[in-house]
Amino acid sequence: MNIFLWIVQGLLAVHTVMGAVWKFSHSAEQTMPSLGAIPQGMWLTMSGLEMLCAIALIIPAFSRSLTYLPIVAAGMIAAEMLLFTGLHFYSGSAAMGPVVYWLIVFAICGLIIYGRLNLRAEGLQAIGA
Repeated sequence: MNIFLWIVQGLLAVHTVMGAVWKFSHSAEQTMPSLGAIPQGMWLTMSGLEMLCAIALIIPAFSRSLTYLPIVAAGMIAAEMLLFTGLHFYSGSAAMGPVVYWLIVFAICGLIIYGRLNLRAEGLQAIGA
């Protein structure tokens, strides 16, 4: 399970970096008209946060004391996907393709959170805490 989660985390980190780079070069309106309600400053801030989340997904591979970071990062990415979905529905757009995409990313984040929390609980049980 741990190896599977590392693979998924790595793929999500690459996906998140690509999204962050995209946000630096395109406005929210250019990306998806329904996301036009997001101000440019917030859009760029989200890009920076995505870069931090991508790093947080991978850094525990190098430091065992930071095993909580993937849980936090996946939660932040999941919240962003729900924000995009909500804005899309609020805009009245009928296109469902982006919503399906965002909800799939949300589900992947949920998988990471669930898996990492279970592995942490198993580790705590193993040491008798």
